[in-house]
Amino acid sequence: MRNIKLVLAYDGTEYAGWQRQLGQPPTIQQVVEEAIARLTQAPVTLHGAGRTDAGVHAEGMAANFQTAAVIPLSGLVKGLNGMLPAAIRVLTAEKVAHDFHARYNARGKVYVYTFMVTEIMPPCSRLYAAQVRGPFACGPVRLCLPMLVGTHDFSSFEASGSRDLSITGGRGAVRTIFSARLDEEGKAEQVYRLTIAGEGFLRHMVRNIVGTLFDVGRGRLTPLDFQEIVAARDRALAGATAPAKGLTLKTVLY
Repeated sequence: MRNIKLVLAYDGTEYAGWQRQLGQPPTIQQVVEEAIARLTQAPVTLHGAGRTDAGVHAEGMAANFQTAAVIPLSGLVKGLNGMLPAAIRVLTAEKVAHDFHARYNARGKVYVYTFMVTEIMPPCSRLYAAQVRGPFACGPVRLCLPMLVGTHDFSSFEASGSRDLSITGGRGAVRTIFSARLDEEGKAEQVYRLTIAGEGFLRHMVRNIVGTLFDVGRGRLTPLDFQEIVAARDRALAGATAPAKGLTLKTVLY
């Protein structure tokens, strides 16, 4: 048996997230597993590094599966891409140690959230960026970002059902954020990208942080308010959950 690690990119617009779900529209895991099974002539379980939500995209999702098939790695990539829909692509395939697990061995993840401050959303951007109606000030938002870095209890940004107690070992909503930055691209259209890297994230955590930062940028909250929200550990005080379409899993860290 070989243990194969895949790196995948996908447009999550038409999928119900990563994880296979009974009675739901197709998921990324389901579609890729079925393609692998057809190619290798054997059922497989594909273990992803995370569980992206419906509508969330990825440029570097890692996943692994075990197979007795002797298909060369280059053949796996070519064969799977020939079977998969255009919205899903296998970027690389490599043989890894038998005990490697895409989720359990991950040291962290990097997410990018893209949004545009505009009154009229460009049609070609509507599936990959959230719309924020101005005025919007990025200065106060940038003052909030250092408050996220480090190890904190992120209960204020936690969606229900986000904790997997068998994996987290009872650490609750405590997570470590490595870095967070806001980049601006294009003065005319005001395109912003929030890049956040951390050792792990709660369900909807990034989107809840972004939704709260939207309120800061629009003047509804101050950086001091944001600091108090982080410390309060109360989801009711934070902003709305930002749309899934703006979020992309950039890469998984090992």
